[in-house]
Amino acid sequence: MRVAVTGAFGYSGKYIAQRLLAAGHEVLTLTRSTRRPNPFGERVRVAPLNFDQPSQLADSLRGTEVLINTYWVRFDHKLFTHTGAVANTRALFAAAKAAGVRRVVHVSITNPDAHSDLPYFKGKAELELSLRASGLSYCILRPAVLFGKEDVLINNIAWSLRRLPVFGMFGDGGYRLQPIYVDDLAAAAVAKAAQTKNEVVEAIGPETFVYRELVRMIATKLGLHRAIVGVPPALGYLATRFLGTLLGDVIITREEIRGLMENRLCVDAPPLGTTRLTDWVERHKGTLGRRYTSEMARRLDRASSYRSN
Repeated sequence: MRVAVTGAFGYSGKYIAQRLLAAGHEVLTLTRSTRRPNPFGERVRVAPLNFDQPSQLADSLRGTEVLINTYWVRFDHKLFTHTGAVANTRALFAAAKAAGVRRVVHVSITNPDAHSDLPYFKGKAELELSLRASGLSYCILRPAVLFGKEDVLINNIAWSLRRLPVFGMFGDGGYRLQPIYVDDLAAAAVAKAAQTKNEVVEAIGPETFVYRELVRMIATKLGLHRAIVGVPPALGYLATRFLGTLLGDVIITREEIRGLMENRLCVDAPPLGTTRLTDWVERHKGTLGRRYTSEMARRLDRASSYRSN
């Protein structure tokens, strides 16, 4: 098939593109980072992901059978917002329909909620509703947390454990997460691209962690003995904001803390992925957390490749 994937020079989009090529598909990437090096050379065509030019988007997608969408923003910022990301994604869906794309595989989130005041989960729910109403064939994949060589969350937990004598967690750390390996998500996206059934799939990994035990597991694998202590969420947020100022990054937002503590990154469903984070950390313990990974640096630098941790 001829398949378009957003963000093939980034994180999950890169793994999806690799899987598409391995399966023999013709691949187009829509990207806002056209100056980044193309790791696929001439095997992947490149078109700008220009939401302000819907006719251009549609022209880029003509002849494409399936769109795999990974585009989103993690938090609200003066340069980008969830409201803008919702509008942009709706424009992308409309362009796909105008271009004759038959199917969309869309990456959402666990526990989206149109009635929530958390903009991440509210926006994802609104987009699911838009896609269902579009008339396009669809598969919605709902991952919780991704991990892999280009990961932010797991790497930066390891970075903090390596550099700080005490690791602070929000509250008692009793909230749960179900991380999925990014290549397992990519394999599922490519498999669903070839199907026709309208469906929603909880894209979780094979392990369910209580957050404090996730941190403890990473520390143990790295051979570190650290005190892991609970702190009031407001105090923890102020500490991460101070550290983020030193690093030039947004480590976590108040909304992300709430989503975590409300157990929104965990669902009651069978696992989709097969790769265990515990095993993956063991294999990568020599490099994991050696360098900090900045979300803002990735957003602002549209010319450099994503660094592997």
